[in-house]
Amino acid sequence: MGARLPPSAHIDTFAKDRLPPKDQWPDLVFDLPRLKYPDILNCGAALLDEVAREAPDRIAIIQGPRVWTYRRLAETTNRYAHTLVDNLAVRPGTRVLLRGANTPELFACWLAVVKVGAIAVTTMPLLRTVELRQIAEKVQIEIALCEGGLCDELVPLVGSSTLKRLAPFGPKDGFLDRLSAGKPTSFEAVETRQDDVCLIAFTSGTTGEPKAAAHFHRDVMAMCDTFAAHMLDAGPDAVFTGTPPIAFTFGLGALLAFPLYFRCAVALPELSSPAGVGETVAASRATHLFTSPTAYRALMAAPFGDDLSSLRVCVAAGEQLPLHVSNAWFDATGIRIVDGIGATEMIHIFISAAGEDIRPGAVGKPVPGYTACLLDDAGNCLDGPSTGRLAVRGPTGCRYLDDARQTAYVINGWNVTGDVFRRDEDGYYWFVARADDMIVSSGYNIAGPEVEAALLQHPAVLECGVVGWRDAQRGNIVKAFVVLAAGHDPSPELARSLQDHVKDVLAPYKYPRSIEFRDALPKTATGKLQRSGLKQPS
Repeated sequence: MGARLPPSAHIDTFAKDRLPPKDQWPDLVFDLPRLKYPDILNCGAALLDEVAREAPDRIAIIQGPRVWTYRRLAETTNRYAHTLVDNLAVRPGTRVLLRGANTPELFACWLAVVKVGAIAVTTMPLLRTVELRQIAEKVQIEIALCEGGLCDELVPLVGSSTLKRLAPFGPKDGFLDRLSAGKPTSFEAVETRQDDVCLIAFTSGTTGEPKAAAHFHRDVMAMCDTFAAHMLDAGPDAVFTGTPPIAFTFGLGALLAFPLYFRCAVALPELSSPAGVGETVAASRATHLFTSPTAYRALMAAPFGDDLSSLRVCVAAGEQLPLHVSNAWFDATGIRIVDGIGATEMIHIFISAAGEDIRPGAVGKPVPGYTACLLDDAGNCLDGPSTGRLAVRGPTGCRYLDDARQTAYVINGWNVTGDVFRRDEDGYYWFVARADDMIVSSGYNIAGPEVEAALLQHPAVLECGVVGWRDAQRGNIVKAFVVLAAGHDPSPELARSLQDHVKDVLAPYKYPRSIEFRDALPKTATGKLQRSGLKQPS
C-alpha cells in the first residue's frame, strides 16, 4: 500500500526515520469500504473544514458559559496554524508538545498542529517536570504549547533540554492567542500523506522508559470509521461529554475526533469530579458519556440530583468494567454501558458491543474492521471457546518509535496486548487479567482483577487492588489493598469479613490471605490502578 503513495510531506523526517522496520509492523487490514483512504489525507482538515464550511453556526464546543461554534473553532484553529508557521517556525514533521486540560483552546491547538503537517504530542496535565523531560527528549521536542496556568512544570526544560520555545495559550496568559489575533481566519492544510505521522502517544506504563506510539493521519480517521461508526449510534444532534484528557487516545477519540466526525457538539466539564460531570450532562443535555468504570461508580455514589435522562449511550474504557457496576448503572439509568478494550498502541477500542448485542460481563466482539485471536503459550491461535493471550489486527497497529520493545508487542503480524481473555462459544471475549496480573499461588492460577471485583461487591469497600505477594510456603499469596467506604473503620474483624465474603463469591483458594487497609491507592496519570505501586511502602 505504501509503495503507491506520493512522497511524504514531512520536511522534518525525525519520526519517519525512527519508525520500526516494516518487517516489525503488524499486519494491517483495510477490509471495510470506508477504510479506503485517499493518498493525500490531512485528518485535521478532514474532520473540521467541511462542517465548518457547511454548518458554521452549529455548536461545536460547550464549557460552562463558553460556547464555540464550528466557525469559531475553525477560525481559531486557522489563526493558530498561521502562528505556528509564521512565528514559531513549525514545519511539517515537527513534534509539538501540547499541555493543558480539555478546553476549546487545547482542541484548536491540536487541530492546528495537525493541519500544518506537524506531529501532536499531547501530554497528561498531571505530569511533572521529570516525566515531561523524558517525553521531550525521547521525541526531540523544540516547541511546546501550554495552557497558561500549567507552564511551571515546563519552564525548567527550556534551554536545559531540547525544548527551545514555550508558548502559553488560553483566555489567561494567552501569548499564542495574542500572536494569533491578527492572523487570517483561513488556512490551507498541508497535503500530508495518509501514512504521515500526525500524533505520538506515550503509553501510561509505570516503570522504565516510556514508549512512544506513532499514529498516522489515516489512523485517526480509522478509529472514527470503526468504533465510532459502528458502536455509538450518533448524528449531528448528539452531545458528547466525558472526562478522559485528549492525551489519552480514548479521550482524543471520544471528545475531539468523534464529535467532529458526527458534526455534533461536545460539552467539556469544567471540573472532572462526579458532580462536575453530572452538572455538565444536565446542563448540556448530553447524549453520549465517556469515562472510566471507576468514574461510573463514583457518579452513582455522588450526592447530587442532576438530571441524567438525556443520556443515550455510555462508554467505559481504560480498565475492567466490573459486572456489578454495569448492573448498578443499568438499574439507575436504564442504559447498558458500552464496554471496550483498546490500547494506546492501537489508538482506540477494538473489541466492544453496543445496544442489544451487549452481554453484561463480557467486553464484546471485535469491532468491524478488526479481527482477534487468543494465543497459547507457543504463540498459536486457539480455536473455539478458549483462554489465552489476546492478539488483534486491523487498520491500526503498534509502531513504537526507535524502541526494541516493538518485537515484544508485535508477534507474527499480530498486536499482542498483554491481556489474558476468555472467548465463549458465541465468540464473546471476557477479560481475565493482564498477563502480568495473574497470581500463581500453590500451583493455582488466580486473576487479581477477579478478586478485586469480588471485594468491590462488599459495602465496606470503596476501592481495592490485588497483587501477588511473595510467600515462602506458597510461592505467592493473594494480597488485597483496600480503601474503605465512609462509615467503615479498619479492624481485624473487618478484614476477616472481607476474606469470608470473597470465599462466598469465588472459589475459596482465591481469597486474599493478607489484607492491608490504605487511605488511597496509587494510580497512573490516566486514572488506572498502579499495581506496581502497591508493592512500595505506603
